[in-house]
Amino acid sequence: MPVDILVGTQWGDEGKGKLIDVLTRDVDMVVRFQGGNNAGHTVEIGDKHYVLHLVPSGIFRENVVNVIGNGLVVDVLGLVEEMKGIAAAGFSVDNVMLSSRAQLIFEYHKRADALREASAGSRKIGTTRRGIGPAYADKMNRTGIRGIDLTCPERLEEQFRREAEKYNKLFSEYGIAQLDIDAEWERVREAAEYLRGHVCDTVYAVNAAIKAGKKILCEGAQAALLDIDHGTYPFVTSSNTVSGGACTGAGIAPQKIRDVWGVIKAYTTRVGEGPFPTELFDECGEKLRQIGHEFGATTGRPRRCGWFDAVAGRYACMVDGVNKLAVTKLDVLDDLDRIGICVAYEINGRTTSEFPASIEELAAAKPVLEWLPGWKQDTSRATRWEDLPENAQNYLKRIAGLVDSTIAIVSVGPRRDQTFLV
Repeated sequence: MPVDILVGTQWGDEGKGKLIDVLTRDVDMVVRFQGGNNAGHTVEIGDKHYVLHLVPSGIFRENVVNVIGNGLVVDVLGLVEEMKGIAAAGFSVDNVMLSSRAQLIFEYHKRADALREASAGSRKIGTTRRGIGPAYADKMNRTGIRGIDLTCPERLEEQFRREAEKYNKLFSEYGIAQLDIDAEWERVREAAEYLRGHVCDTVYAVNAAIKAGKKILCEGAQAALLDIDHGTYPFVTSSNTVSGGACTGAGIAPQKIRDVWGVIKAYTTRVGEGPFPTELFDECGEKLRQIGHEFGATTGRPRRCGWFDAVAGRYACMVDGVNKLAVTKLDVLDDLDRIGICVAYEINGRTTSEFPASIEELAAAKPVLEWLPGWKQDTSRATRWEDLPENAQNYLKRIAGLVDSTIAIVSVGPRRDQTFLV
């Protein structure tokens, strides 16, 4: 069977975790291919609420293999805590694979991340301070420690102490607290013991599954507009979040890819710094935040809310190659009299439908809005397309046309049973 990919098409927080959980009813393996524990995927099963940061969202399906791929940076202590929490909730973690090629995050990366943000002042990016950027920087500098090193305690200790001492010199220069290397090594050693049995060469495991005809779903974190190459640079994450990242981040050849599912929220949100053309600063924006529970699953930070941005969405769907659109949180718009859609930008006196590479141009962009009538009806009980009010159907058709894709899934609430195929 070919491989499917599911990615976010905005600035993240579109509801990818829930959609992955729904789609895993029919797959054998879920592969996370980039990012770290700076992402939070929320899954609600019945009245239970789970937040995942590193473990793929197929973990709640008994027969699904969950792969933490080579494209990730993995907080070893955070992963152990997450896996123990999942096990305590009654789910097996025996089906978790950790790539031997994945890069590892340690406490010194987190401190370096916080130092960078604190010293940036008004130019801060708004990172989660989870050490993601510094860990990817070590990867590119070829000084990083990888999953394979967890299987050799002597080599791991040597590498950890060498890198920790290097970072302590940096911390000393800035006059901040140095890492207690002996104490931190003890924590890392215990985590390595726990994770050792999960480490394997996942590139071979994933490709063996493909050859055996297994159904595989690749899970992205963050979203296209936070991609290191294609996002709103420098207000981006440190990895390739677009669908193409699945090939490098999981070790899958491009011709194995079949469908790209793009998850898009019925409005737009953003966490952290950076331009956001459709952001609402009025009561409507606050209403979307409260009704949509728009607070970060990882940090708890309130999300910035705004109208649906079709310019950004069309760009993301183009780069991702989205052919199946999954629209989430339609129900959040139920009570609005009219709903805005940004169909173009006005930038310094000119109108454009293209998403600019220049962060200065994006910051100057004013949304050209098209207004559609609301439906003023509860959609949270809809279980099929025909159950939706006509105005809700028209709204979905319009945004799908604007981003040049086809709606395949609609979500009208956080639970598993509030999602239906179109």
